[in-house]
Amino acid sequence: MTKPDQRKRYSREVRRSMFLDEAAKIIANRGVAGLTLEQVAVESSVSKSLIYNYFDSVTELLKELHVRELKALHSLKAAAVEKAETFEEMIRGVTHTYLSFIEKRGLIFDRLQSEVAVSGGKDPTYFQRRETVNYLATLTAEHFDIPVDLARKAIEVSYGMPAAAGEYLLRGEVEREELEDITVAMIIGSITYLRNDYLVRQRKLRKQSTKST
Repeated sequence: MTKPDQRKRYSREVRRSMFLDEAAKIIANRGVAGLTLEQVAVESSVSKSLIYNYFDSVTELLKELHVRELKALHSLKAAAVEKAETFEEMIRGVTHTYLSFIEKRGLIFDRLQSEVAVSGGKDPTYFQRRETVNYLATLTAEHFDIPVDLARKAIEVSYGMPAAAGEYLLRGEVEREELEDITVAMIIGSITYLRNDYLVRQRKLRKQSTKST
């Protein structure tokens, strides 16, 4: 890939994005431990002093890169939800999007997540989770004709399934397509069970009085 021309004037936003791109490459090739601001400057073909005008520390750069990755993933998943016409298409679209993202960016994502100072030790699904869960719970409640409170609990529990599948995918023990099918089946199957079995078993008995009048 062609290095940015040091003599060319870039906007501050574009230059910042370039630094993050170079940092991501270094992390993928050498890990977080191999990242320094000086190395990012060298790979970006700029003076070492310039990068300090953008980032005060490696941790600041890593946090910004981490948020950028999370935002990119969230936008892709939101697009998959909007594109879907059926419930299965929605679940499959989100799962496919997540696993495809992990397949391409998983090494960088995983290394950023492992840095507690960067991720705060939080699961990647925490990003804008409340708003997403509420939206999906409403759709699920309407589609399956179940109480929205129950739908919200089901979505909260199943929300982490793609993330767990992503960790499994990174181990290289299963093909993405098979893992996608399994994840989709588990999510839809669990919600279907709640509607067809759980609610029936929780329903109050309608007892008729046996007392004589």
